[in-house]
Amino acid sequence: MFREDLLKSDRIKITALREEDIETITKWYEDTNFLRVFDFNPSAPKTSWKIREWLMEEVSSSNNYFFAIRKKDANKILGYVEIEKINWNNGVGGIAIGIGDSSEWGKGYGSEALSLAMDFAFRELNLHRLQLITISYNERAIKSYEKLGFKKEGIYREAVNRDGKRYDIYLYGVLKREWKELKKIG
Repeated sequence: MFREDLLKSDRIKITALREEDIETITKWYEDTNFLRVFDFNPSAPKTSWKIREWLMEEVSSSNNYFFAIRKKDANKILGYVEIEKINWNNGVGGIAIGIGDSSEWGKGYGSEALSLAMDFAFRELNLHRLQLITISYNERAIKSYEKLGFKKEGIYREAVNRDGKRYDIYLYGVLKREWKELKKIG
């Protein structure tokens, strides 16, 4: 039996990116708190032209699926989730998520959106594996990833410099069979 709506949960929906979302995403990339948990590059603001160029590349690639995260009853973008760099031959894709509106952090929207994207990746795209990387101090994200079945598979030791301190990057992965077991799908 088909699930009624693969891209909605009780509280959120993941949708196509809209033109008006670009301005909001640009604001997130001016917020160092967002950048320090989402991006491993130096936390420097990016111009709207760079953001637009990046987003256009992401949404036009046949190896990426880019979704805006919205509350189910609203149109305002909360964040985004992306299945990216898909290697179709091997059934492997990366997954990335960011809740850009810091007032919405810690409310579980990221976990819900990630779960919806995982359902899409494993059911609709028939991927075998999803993987992601995160910085070692992003404890809230790590807890979410592990709750959703991701397993820590590797460490890039001292790969990020923040304020003169070195931090590890963790590699996480989940296989389709592990996801099915977690979701209790036959």
